Order: sequence, then structure tokens, then C-alpha cells
Amino acid sequence: MIDINKITHGKDLTDLDEQLLTYILSNMDTVLQKGVRQIAKENYTSPATVIRLSKKLGYNGFIDLYYQLLPMVNAKTDCIEDDLDFFKLDHGLLLQYNTVEDMDIFIKKVLCLDQDFIFIYAAGFSSIAAEYMYKKLLLLGKKVIIATTLDSVGVLENNIKNIGAFVCFSKSGETKSVLEKLEAVKKEGIFSVSFTREIPNRIGECSDLNFKITDQNKLDDRNLLPNTFFPFVLLLIEYLLSRYLTEIHEVE
Repeated sequence: MIDINKITHGKDLTDLDEQLLTYILSNMDTVLQKGVRQIAKENYTSPATVIRLSKKLGYNGFIDLYYQLLPMVNAKTDCIEDDLDFFKLDHGLLLQYNTVEDMDIFIKKVLCLDQDFIFIYAAGFSSIAAEYMYKKLLLLGKKVIIATTLDSVGVLENNIKNIGAFVCFSKSGETKSVLEKLEAVKKEGIFSVSFTREIPNRIGECSDLNFKITDQNKLDDRNLLPNTFFPFVLLLIEYLLSRYLTEIHEVE
């Protein structure tokens, strides 16, 4: 199932543009070899239309579009084939992209904050992970503020001078509201942490510290397909807290 909503949202594409994009995504293993002319021929349009589609999506041209979209569809080894595979997914995926050094930085810069607040922000499904971290940190006696897209912008603006760390969650790493809040705290010199999928994304690049979690269905923007992204985020949160508690000698 190919969900192109995340790619096409706000791009003002025509029906033909969406047809072309779906064709390209469905044939990523051959479109580069075919080239613009053959793609256009097989879709009964002109090469210029293919180039314009690339430009509309924000890429320099077809080659740029191809290599930017490739990581989203080139993830067959991570896909969940059946129920048995779902439960066999290796928890080692958590450590595939995240180092012990990253975790120690999180503990030092976020969990060891004493006077300042930890501000947690997320949107949509990611709010589940944000709420989970919020409640876990409250139990540890941390000063925490949580906000989502349903809350007023004033929640962040009116408390920004008291924030010591900003933690955000976004599966795509491209959520506009999250990116805007992240850029705002960066201007204030506040340490920022993001939890996103593993492929390059703007939120991850903008953060001081980015935890990467494997997303098995990168084009499933609506979260319709089985995916261990969010369970793995919760598992990573628990692992971070476990390391923190061990460090402060509260766990034997």
C-alpha cells in the first residue's frame, strides 16, 4: 500500500501529477534506468510534465526526486510480512542508529535537569509517546510541561525562559508544527531532542540530539499499516530511564 499523502500535501498537484508519482514510487527499481522520456511515454504525457512534478515537490529534477524518495521505499527488509515476523523484530534495531554516547547525553542534558523544566511536544499519533514520557518523568519528580497541537502557542512562549530542554516526537520528522516549535527553542539556545524515524529529516537535522527509530512503512503517513515504530519509541524511553536510574543508584 502506497500512501502519497505526506509527499503531496500542500503541493497543489494535478491528478496526472499524482498518477505519475504513484507510478514512480511503484517502480523505483526500474524508473532510473527508464529515464524521464520512457516514464512520460508509459503515462501518456510529456517529459516536461515529469520534470515539473519534481519541481512541484521541491526537488531540483527527476534524479534528485528519485534519490530523495528512494529511502522511503527501499525498506523491504524492515517490512512486516506476517504475524510471526511482527513479534520477531529485533530489539537491536533500537541500537542500530543510537549510540550509548547519545543516551548519556540525554541523561545529562535532560534527565539530570534540576531547576529548569523539560518541555515535551508532539502532534497526532506521536502524542501518545509524548504523554508516556511526560507521565514517567512526573513519577520521577521532574518538572515537566507537555503540549500538543491542541494547545495554545502560549504554553511554550510563556514558559520559554524556564525551559532547560525541549523534547519532541515526530515519526516523519517533517511535522510542521513540531518543526516550528523546535526552531523557536533553538533561537533561545535551549537544548533540543527529537525522536523520529531513521531516514534523514528536517526535525532530526535541526535537533541537538536525534534518536532514530526504524519505520517499517515509510509511506504510510496515516498509520494504517502494522508498524513497531511507536512501541519501539516507548521501549527506548524505558531504556533511557533504566540507564538514568542505574546511574543515580536507584536501581540495584
